[in-house]
Amino acid sequence: MDKLLPILFILLLFFIPIWLKTSPENSGSTVDATEQLCSIEISVDGVDKPIPLEEYVVGVVAAEMPVTFQEEALKAQAVAARTYALRTTENGQKPIAADVSAQVYATEKDRKERWKKEFKQNEEKVQAAVQATAGDILVYEDEMISAMFFSTSNGKTEAAQNFSGSDIPYLQSVDSPGEEGVAPTVERKKEIALTKWNQILGTNWNADHFRKLQLVRNSTGRVQKVVSTGFEATGREVRDQLELASTDFDIAYDVTNEIVHITTTGYGHGVGMSQYGAEAFAQKGWTADRILLHYYSGTEIKKFTSLDSECLKSPSLANNSE
Repeated sequence: MDKLLPILFILLLFFIPIWLKTSPENSGSTVDATEQLCSIEISVDGVDKPIPLEEYVVGVVAAEMPVTFQEEALKAQAVAARTYALRTTENGQKPIAADVSAQVYATEKDRKERWKKEFKQNEEKVQAAVQATAGDILVYEDEMISAMFFSTSNGKTEAAQNFSGSDIPYLQSVDSPGEEGVAPTVERKKEIALTKWNQILGTNWNADHFRKLQLVRNSTGRVQKVVSTGFEATGREVRDQLELASTDFDIAYDVTNEIVHITTTGYGHGVGMSQYGAEAFAQKGWTADRILLHYYSGTEIKKFTSLDSECLKSPSLANNSE
């Protein structure tokens, strides 16, 4: 027995470290700390408490895109919304608006009121799209992008250069075909009385101004400049002032009734991802990754993490070869 004691003592010295490593108290502690560091909450204007990032993305996808859309389109929207939110809030440090001045957010209460009896199935569909892309963001040269998106194009997206004057490599004009087959409305018409036209624009136009009217278009077919006698404005300025659907517009004047007729094509600013374009591509069998990399030129899809309060990105999950 005396001879066995030293042997047992040596064996205990060997196994104690193993027990310590595998004990319930120590197992997973590093992972838990990492996950805690990775948690991001988004403060939304008008909402009492900050919202966990992925829960927030659910509310944006539900508000920004019809739930009837294909799963791949919803997934593309989730990645764009997540990227936009993180960049806009500086990874949760600043609040974000809940309307179109940023991106629309619908609370769970809003979703229940809107979907009513279909809430459960719709919620599950949106949740699945968000969970399938959890943590995915868009980056350009390892920097998170400004993932702008809009409703409907005129067959092409708008370049950031035309919209804001800033040439952004990943926000270039790309083709967006097939939207007229999926969007309920691509072309819209609006009538404005001449007196109202002059009041809004601060002008004193008559029939002669409309005869000399020039709509200078850019390569995407949108109006870059509006010119007439003693008048010059950008298409974006005119769109904002007249509350038009897009900057792809035509103007005609009814001399007899003194009414301005305006026809617009598309809906929204036109920069980044077209939502109905994403649906058109999804119906053709495109994946969410392929849709995103088409609309955001030269970008990559990576995982977002937050370690030591620094935003880091994991190796690329997708590239532009698709």
